[in-house]
Amino acid sequence: MTRREFPKGFLWGGATAANQFEGAWKDGGKGISVADCARAKFDIDVKDYKKQNAITTEDVLKALETEDTVYYPKRRGSDFYHHYKEDIALLAEMGFKCFRMSIAWSRIFPNGDDSQPNEEGLAFYDRVFDELHKYGIEPLVTMSHYEPPINLVLNYDGWYSRELITLFTRFVETICTRYRDKVKYWLTFNEIDSMIRHPYTTGGLIEDRFPGKNFEEVIFQAMHHQFVASALATKICHEIIPGSMVGCMLTKRTYYPYSCKPEDVLLTQQNMRGTYCYSDAQVFGEYPSYLLARFKNKGINIVKEPGDDAIMKQYPVDFVSFSYYSSQCIAEPREGLEHAVGNNSTAYKNPYLPSSEWGWQIDPIGLRISLVDLYDRYRKPLFVVENGLGAKDVVKEDGTIDDQYRIDYFSGHFKAMLDAIEYDGVDLMGYTSWACIDLVSESTKQMSKRYGFVYVDSDDYGKGTFKRKRKKSFGWYKKVIATNGASLFEA
Repeated sequence: MTRREFPKGFLWGGATAANQFEGAWKDGGKGISVADCARAKFDIDVKDYKKQNAITTEDVLKALETEDTVYYPKRRGSDFYHHYKEDIALLAEMGFKCFRMSIAWSRIFPNGDDSQPNEEGLAFYDRVFDELHKYGIEPLVTMSHYEPPINLVLNYDGWYSRELITLFTRFVETICTRYRDKVKYWLTFNEIDSMIRHPYTTGGLIEDRFPGKNFEEVIFQAMHHQFVASALATKICHEIIPGSMVGCMLTKRTYYPYSCKPEDVLLTQQNMRGTYCYSDAQVFGEYPSYLLARFKNKGINIVKEPGDDAIMKQYPVDFVSFSYYSSQCIAEPREGLEHAVGNNSTAYKNPYLPSSEWGWQIDPIGLRISLVDLYDRYRKPLFVVENGLGAKDVVKEDGTIDDQYRIDYFSGHFKAMLDAIEYDGVDLMGYTSWACIDLVSESTKQMSKRYGFVYVDSDDYGKGTFKRKRKKSFGWYKKVIATNGASLFEA
């Protein structure tokens, strides 16, 4: 029997984000970001994403008046800032080929509009990249991952302002120049589509700052500015770093019709278009006709400057990366159907799939379907840069953490990825799990919603030693990487 394994050079690894992982929110000259002003709402149902993500200008101003790190948990994260050598050594022990991370904009330009970059921040990432390269781990760096400087919200109204294109491209030019010999793989905006779901986090947009305006139009105007900025970032990166590759990053929402009722099928198709329109714009370099039709039918007017369309067309991304956690069912609203949740969205529950403790349905086949759909659509290399299971891990009396449920989750998804490569002809560059070391959850701001192969001793309120501990899945993933996936098929 032929040995089944992943292609040679497959980039196995894990993923994090600075705003959830680094901590040290004021160390080293770092400025305050939108994430530092996002309050944990432990009194609200974790499945109620609308209330979890709601924020006002008053909320931000209150946040700026306090040094609290209990109810502003992203200020502390997992303290990677002070543990990076230890953490990278653990990644190396697992055999990582790749580590996805982000550079905090506010660590380099504390206010976003500073005349000069912060050398302490630049030096910190130098140390991180040097440590990664010491172990032969390739960095995959997200330029913007939910962390615009708060100054750009309060004094520019976030990405609604055209000025942010200039400020962001200056940031990109700075980091590409500084790390030109250290980083080959880049992503522009994390889950750029998420601005429609949590505009504050992604675009620095707060609805009460736009009285009398159509807020949906505000969001898409900000999205346009990010599309142009992404294209310019791709241009800058290619010019400064020969041979570099720049990708977009999409929240891969995979929907199934709840039934064969034509209305369900049509609504599912419409929802899928609502996912693809953002990556379509970055891959094809132009707005898809169906999104333009949506703008026209809703009376949404996007203001462009001469040359914007040409910039988008000339500098599309090199590859498509995406997050995938679960799938959902779509149906016309009807009584008797149970809602499911996942990655800041709600739809109907699939009766054929199990769910996590947070209501996210577990569907490895959905990952294969996603890979096929994306590759058929774009014909560009793909990269799974987020995928994982949030769970309440328990440390036993002997100090061990038996997360067999996580192993089962990954095993099914890895096999689905290999099926997509071998049987469907998908070009898949690599895989980075979310999150390889426990960190503060984006959606609920919890530490108890754990994803890692490595446990961080901290609770939702920041109590703990922050010591790192290997889970059962740590050794399992180490073997998967060492055998390039062949161990998945061992009896």
